[in-house]
Amino acid sequence: MLIINWFSSNSEFYLSMIIRLALACLLGGFIGFEREHVHRPAGFRTHILVCVGSALVMITSEYIYYHFSSHVNTDPARLGAQVISGIGFLGAGTIIKEGISVKGLTTAASLWAVSCVGIAIGIGFYSGAFIATAFIFLTLVVAKKTQSRRTVKKSLRLYVHTQIKKGEVNKLSMIIQEMGAVIKKTDFISSERDGEMVIRFTLDSSMEVSIAEIIEAILCNDAVRRVYEEI
Repeated sequence: MLIINWFSSNSEFYLSMIIRLALACLLGGFIGFEREHVHRPAGFRTHILVCVGSALVMITSEYIYYHFSSHVNTDPARLGAQVISGIGFLGAGTIIKEGISVKGLTTAASLWAVSCVGIAIGIGFYSGAFIATAFIFLTLVVAKKTQSRRTVKKSLRLYVHTQIKKGEVNKLSMIIQEMGAVIKKTDFISSERDGEMVIRFTLDSSMEVSIAEIIEAILCNDAVRRVYEEI
């Protein structure tokens, strides 16, 4: 009976808490769905958990402030600040380094941004949370499409089949750069043949040297078995 009376006397607070956590789940899932759709390591569930957890931290901060501020000096922003700085460990887990290319930075940034959305919802700043979610989503979807179009126009891809040897990637990169080309990205693609690896070099197309000259220079390397440009 005491528990029922306690809940009824605090019904407004708990209704607000449920609404905030539900919104955090909705907005975090909205961003997470986009990340999972493009097969990123942190997807739907991860973004929901980050957003809901961040919202709960701020709800807890608000609860502590209203119930204990008369007894001790409390700062309602202290716990939220810990979330903003602490979420970095989770973002770091999504970053993968492959050769000289790095993947996962955008997903790490989206996790950090979603934690900030959760903090805004948790303290009741709904308009800021919704506007930020819209901008985050537009950045992930629209900006990515625009960037992809620009990359296609300004880049060309060169595939090199070569023997698996220590320092081979750096050696090939130096050959390409010495020819006057700019390497924008390097990717590794698994090969069906044993002892062979396939390296994909994404080059800036605005170069004076021709692709044929670059291919000829690469083929001078004894370890290289095949070179071709993506059509």
